[in-house]
Amino acid sequence: MNTTQKDTRPVLVAGGGIGGLAAALALVREGYRVKVIEQSAQISEIGAGIQLSPNAFAACDALGVGANLRAKAVYTEEMVMFDAMDARRVAGISLGEGFRGRFGNPYAVIHRADIHGALLEGVKAATQDIEFVTSTRIVRVDQTAGGVLLTDAKGGQHEGQAVIACDGVRSAVRQQYVADNIRVSGHVVFRAVIDTEDFPVALRRTAPCIWVGPNCHLVHYPLKDGEKYNLAVTFHSDKVEAWGVTDGDAAEVLRYFAATCEQLQQILRIPKSWKRWSTADRDPIETWVFGRAALLGDAAHPMVQYLAQGACTACEDAVTLGRALRHADGDWGEALALYERSRVARMARVVLSAREMGRIYHAKGVERLVRNDLWKGRSQEQFYDALEWLYGWNADNCLATA
Repeated sequence: MNTTQKDTRPVLVAGGGIGGLAAALALVREGYRVKVIEQSAQISEIGAGIQLSPNAFAACDALGVGANLRAKAVYTEEMVMFDAMDARRVAGISLGEGFRGRFGNPYAVIHRADIHGALLEGVKAATQDIEFVTSTRIVRVDQTAGGVLLTDAKGGQHEGQAVIACDGVRSAVRQQYVADNIRVSGHVVFRAVIDTEDFPVALRRTAPCIWVGPNCHLVHYPLKDGEKYNLAVTFHSDKVEAWGVTDGDAAEVLRYFAATCEQLQQILRIPKSWKRWSTADRDPIETWVFGRAALLGDAAHPMVQYLAQGACTACEDAVTLGRALRHADGDWGEALALYERSRVARMARVVLSAREMGRIYHAKGVERLVRNDLWKGRSQEQFYDALEWLYGWNADNCLATA
């Protein structure tokens, strides 16, 4: 039993997305009451497909929902990169037995709603002692003696032992304590989900496939037991962008991809509607903890999408938080310091590596030729060696030793 269980106040979780539910699940598994405060009208997830790398499965196994994810995921046989200009295969990473043996888990793809649903089911199954508050946006944190007091946009107040800020890229908690700026990347993502029967037969693969081109790329992979295909199209916008989501215009996509190969043009002509995301991240920071307020997920380390690690690393954060509380026997000061120490350097590396991967994907001119030569002759074991730092994470060694 944690000593802090004598404190009957809940731990407040600001945000009910993937990171918020993962944090809530980690906390209830350690014996804490939890109050999840979400600004939307319901606890749900929007979006399309996401990729689940072995570190995500390791985190979700530690949270007790790995089996739920495995039942809903589509397992992929390889990751493949093609040149968007001439359709040449640039590189491929096998995701079969060798990969699973190396990292202890598979690589899969899943709809965002399915991972969110698995976490929500896990939270509800773990305890009845959890409260969800919707249509409520947190605007201020005040530190109290041994706790926190949150004020929402309607003037309501919420008292708790601590607050875990999972309130996303525009985190109000981060803004209060750090006051740094969102870095709008200028990169725009168009997303769509289409029926498999509409997808070109010759291009149907049980694999995340990326077509890389000058200032643009496209990713596709199957979803929902192969009944659907997820498309994510990225390009460098030629206008000033503001972070956010709008409906997308197919003509804009086709304009930015006009010089790409016919195979890619075929895919781009399929969707009847798109959603348009203008993407953003923030520069990494050294401090995630402010008294009894701690950042998690996109509030701590918003990133561009090029390593497909946003949801994966939010789940890692949650597991690490829970393990830190267990290690510190519920001492919030010690636990949050350990959580921060265990995550900051790793996540700074992920954020900066994601930016660099975007540059590699979108290479043009002679840099494109260099990119296409980077992985020539590389063995699968050499690919796995290069991915060890990212995919080799596991719950048993997630806490910093010094």
